[in-house]
Amino acid sequence: MIRLSGRFRSALIIGFQGIRARKTRTFLSMISLFLGVLAVVTVQAGAETVRTLTLADIELQMGRDGTRTYWVPPIAGAAQATAETIKGRPGAAANYSMQAIIGEPRVRPINPGGQSFEHLDQMGDGVVYGPDTKFEMSCDDAGNCRPVPVDASAPAPKGAAIELSLVALINDIRPFRPFRPVAGNFLDFSGDPSYSPRLVINKAAAVGFAKFTIPAEMRLDGGIANPTPRIIGVVDDGNSQPVAYARADEIDNWLPPPAPATGASPAAPSKDALPMSWSGQPLAVSFAPGNGELEALLVRKLVALGVPRESLNADVRNARKELEQQLTILNWIFLSMAGLVLLIGVAGILNVGLATVGERVEEFALRRAVGTPRVLLAGIVLAETLLTGLLTAGAAIATAAAGLNAATALLGSRIPQLQDVTFPWQAGVAGVIAGLIAGILGGSIPAMRAARIPIATVMRA
Repeated sequence: MIRLSGRFRSALIIGFQGIRARKTRTFLSMISLFLGVLAVVTVQAGAETVRTLTLADIELQMGRDGTRTYWVPPIAGAAQATAETIKGRPGAAANYSMQAIIGEPRVRPINPGGQSFEHLDQMGDGVVYGPDTKFEMSCDDAGNCRPVPVDASAPAPKGAAIELSLVALINDIRPFRPFRPVAGNFLDFSGDPSYSPRLVINKAAAVGFAKFTIPAEMRLDGGIANPTPRIIGVVDDGNSQPVAYARADEIDNWLPPPAPATGASPAAPSKDALPMSWSGQPLAVSFAPGNGELEALLVRKLVALGVPRESLNADVRNARKELEQQLTILNWIFLSMAGLVLLIGVAGILNVGLATVGERVEEFALRRAVGTPRVLLAGIVLAETLLTGLLTAGAAIATAAAGLNAATALLGSRIPQLQDVTFPWQAGVAGVIAGLIAGILGGSIPAMRAARIPIATVMRA
């Protein structure tokens, strides 16, 4: 081992001296190899960045990988048990959704159905007719025909109101869906609920509130009165439709009293009644990995209340696995193209290496004459090409990292997803491996030729 270590060290020292003695030739070799290694690093960095950004967008809408989600049906007592079990507990959150309209009462919203504000001009008048409405065909002089309602009651006029999806939350949902803050603050789940519901809207809803002047009055599906909401923040949730988030207990203040549990007197509502009166929507309960005991406790409570056990199956989020195969195939395609560019650099190193060995025939023959082993001669040549490959890899990695940082600085304000992007370590590893492979491929043939130089060559010098 000591002898091999000495040979290896000697090969590195002599190889480094050879690089210093031939700076121009080494620089030309690095230029021919630089583009190939840079292509490999860029492809790997791009693939990892795309994977990270794609996964981040999916997490915004669907949840982080490993999240276990249960759908609790609206059975009397089920929501009560769920709220009591998870409220204030880390690693668990629940939510349900309903439609809400914020703005003037008794008018049609600007975006009927909670549609995006980006295509308002393509939405028509937004009038929705009932299933019993009768139509007849009306044709103009040009022969263009369209259905026209017959005896339809006049729809409400369009006014200063915005329709959106209202998501009521039990506990903070951000550990599962990492919303990007845009302005203001997110909901605070500590303290007592407010009779003026605090709302956090997404960017799609913020477009409407910034474009139109909307009165602060909110209508809920089945609500007993119209509360006055307060918008306290804006987040990017990856949704193109207007959405608002609120504490469930603050929304419950404005919904009808919960229906009594089975067998209870209507005059005396049971404590097991639903704490939330949403219109038949299931309650989505999310658990982070490692909360098996809390999950099991909730499932036992729900089964005891009459929820069918077969309906309580966890939906495990695994977006990375779903994307991995597609992104891997795409990555290998681009890596193959980068490999072709790398082969050009390998050819350049091979050409320079063969020319260098031809010039150093007498030197290698003299070393053989004084007892230098053939393995050490090959190691000297191979060490030069390996060091050249590593130096080139370092330059390519530094260039790619600087380019990514520049792109982040220039585009980060317009593309928020880029603000948290850093240079992936996988790209650096790929660059080092590419440099080593190029050094080995480009130096193997010159190394074997140097090892086969006969001692007699020194006599002809």
